[in-house]
Order: sequence, then structure tokens, then C-alpha cells
Amino acid sequence: MRIGTHGRLYPAAAAATINRILERMTAAGATPVVERGLAERMAEANYPVAEGTELMDRVEGAKLDVLVSLGGDGSFLDSVNFIGSNPVPMLGINLGRLGFLSNTRIEDVDATLKALMERRYSIEERSLLTMEGCASFGTHNSALNEVSLHKRDGATMIAIHAHLDGRFLNTYWADGIIIATPTGSTAYSLSCGGPLLAPGCDAMVVTPISPHNLNVRPFVLPGDSNLTLTVDARGEKYLVNLDSRSEVLDQPCDLVVRRAPYRMQLVQLEGQNFLDTLRSKLAWGLDIRSSRPGFQAG
Repeated sequence: MRIGTHGRLYPAAAAATINRILERMTAAGATPVVERGLAERMAEANYPVAEGTELMDRVEGAKLDVLVSLGGDGSFLDSVNFIGSNPVPMLGINLGRLGFLSNTRIEDVDATLKALMERRYSIEERSLLTMEGCASFGTHNSALNEVSLHKRDGATMIAIHAHLDGRFLNTYWADGIIIATPTGSTAYSLSCGGPLLAPGCDAMVVTPISPHNLNVRPFVLPGDSNLTLTVDARGEKYLVNLDSRSEVLDQPCDLVVRRAPYRMQLVQLEGQNFLDTLRSKLAWGLDIRSSRPGFQAG
């Protein structure tokens, strides 16, 4: 099995951990194929990959059976962008903190590699969004979590004119707006009051960020919607974000957000499911009254 590896390598101390994971891949009988940028950052941290390790610049032509993202959720989103439209299954090993997307624990690496080698996993497809109208992102114009528009720094709120399938929807006077996938409903959108969607939902969520009109609430749209957004910014500049990638625009333009024509393939190991992740990562069912600092019963 050819296992691609990709990650940010932040902090640099993670290089030692990644080096051990690559060693475990080889010991399990897999062939690790390391993204060249990651290999270079590991060498700078004094943990060069083993001599003879295959390197890749792109997924195309690497003939991967699976891609493993090493890091936290930010690294996972970078890895999704690295894969692009290529149908390569992906798994995240969490070297960070929350790990909602990278939900495989570092302690479970050997068991995970064994399951991969024995093909004991399922594939869950996740929808992505694409955005057209901003040339700055080039062909890397997709997002697994969300597309968002945001005012810059201390600028005043922006006005975002939204049209749904050619019909006027609303003008959002706000700090910004988030268009989230079901996967992204547990991320930025959730922190701004958006609803949670199960991964299999054919939908997207429009969530305003600190809206001026408090009666403007999050709105769930059909998954095949075309949403056109035009920004009026007093400061003339605003931010456009695709997951963790950001660009500054300095003039009004029509940004069209829609579902991508391809899906990301997420590896689900035995025993992993979305509901368990919700309970463990969002502490559902936890009685916080019994865990207050300094609290003692009786």
C-alpha cells in the first residue's frame, strides 16, 4: 500500500513524531510517499526522512492508495486542498488539539496502519464548495468547511448582497458571512450560531457574522443552490476565505458559491462515526456542574 503523507509541521517539534510515524508505516509493510515540502521542513528541523523515501510534488502520478494528513484540523484542510479533485481517500492523524477532522489519535497509529493495510475501513464522501469570481485562488477554489467573506481589521461592517438562484435573498449588514458545508457546520459557522448538519445532508448553511439586524438568522439552503454574493465595503477592501486560505479584494465583484462537482473521500475506521465525534469533541452529555474548578460535592 502506498500511503501519501502531508502536513504543515507546526510546531517544529512535531518533526520527531512524524519521523516515527513514517518508520511505523515502513514497519507495517507500507510505502510512505512524502510531500516534498513536508520533507524539506523535516530536514530543517533536523529530522530528515530516511534515505530513499519517495517524495511527491503533486498527487497526480503518485499512485496513492490513501493520503494521511499529519497535524490538526488546519493541516487536514491544507491536505484536502492538496488532493483537489483527485479521488484519493484521506485520513487525519491528530498531532494538534481538538482534531474534529483529524480524529485519529497518535496513540492509535499502529492499529490504524494495520486497519489500512487490511482494508478494514469504509469511505464516507463529503461535499465541498467552489467559489468563482475571484481569480486570486486560481484552480484551488474549493473548500471543505466554508467560504467566508469578512471585513478587514478595524473597518466598519460590510454590506453583502446575496442572490439565491438568481433571485434576491437579502442584504447582510454584518462583519461578514459564512457559507458552510455540512462538514463545516461544526466549525466557524457553529461558533457564529449556525446549526449542526449531519455529514450526509445535501445542504449548505448561510450564517451571518455579527449581523447589524438581530432578526437575520442562519439559513439552510438546498445543496444544489447557486449563491451569488456582492460586497459593498466602505474601506474598499475585504477578505475572502476558502477554509484556511485568505485573499484581500479591493473592488466589488460577483462571487458565486456552489457545490463542487466532486467529493472528498474520508476514511472512516471501524468504530468511528460522526455522533461519537460530536459527543467527544463537543462534550455532549457532559454535566459541567460536576467539573467546576474548585467545586466539591457535599
